[in-house]
Order: sequence, then structure tokens, then C-alpha cells
Amino acid sequence: MQRYGSVIGIKEAKIREYKKLHAAVWPDVLKRIKRSHIRNYSIFLRKVAGKHYLFSYFEYTGKDFAGDMAKMTADPMTQKWWSVCKPCQQPLRDCQPGEWWAGMQEVFHCD
Repeated sequence: MQRYGSVIGIKEAKIREYKKLHAAVWPDVLKRIKRSHIRNYSIFLRKVAGKHYLFSYFEYTGKDFAGDMAKMTADPMTQKWWSVCKPCQQPLRDCQPGEWWAGMQEVFHCD
């Protein structure tokens, strides 16, 4: 099992919409997440220095992360879901090429 954390900005005017979307995530999107071997997935909201950010955490239990993420990316319903979520988000300026949510380095873990 591998843990993943990532961060992205969220537009203040879109916070309510983003919360509403995630209060009722589409069932097909949830199924795709589970089929992609993602478990214990959470998104947190926090205001830091006057800006709002989302922090994502999940655990990957599969054996081919790149392959599973490619399947998720190719999924039409996931693409549609992302198309309604992305206008709410503001990627960090220092994202890696092709990155939307910025990956984070795990520096501590305690079970």
C-alpha cells in the first residue's frame, strides 16, 4: 500500500459549489475510484495566508499505479466529473508538467 498526498488551490467563489459536488459524488466516479485500487480517499479544505487550498489523501493498494491512473483518466464519466470540478480549482504555480494537483512528499507516518 502506498499513501499519496496532493494540494491544489480552490477559488473562494467556488467553495460552496465544490462542497456541494463532493457531498454527492456521482456513483460511477466512486466505482472508478475503487476499481483503480484507491482506498481511504479524503479531501480537506484549509485557508492559508488568505488563500484557500484543498489537500487530498488516498491509499493505493494496486500493483500498477500508472496503469490504473491511465484507466481513470480515460474513463468518460471521470472526464465529465473533472470537467465540473476543474473550474473550481486553481493549480499551484510550481506544479510539475502535466500535473493538476501538486504532489506532496510524505515526511512522517505513524500507524
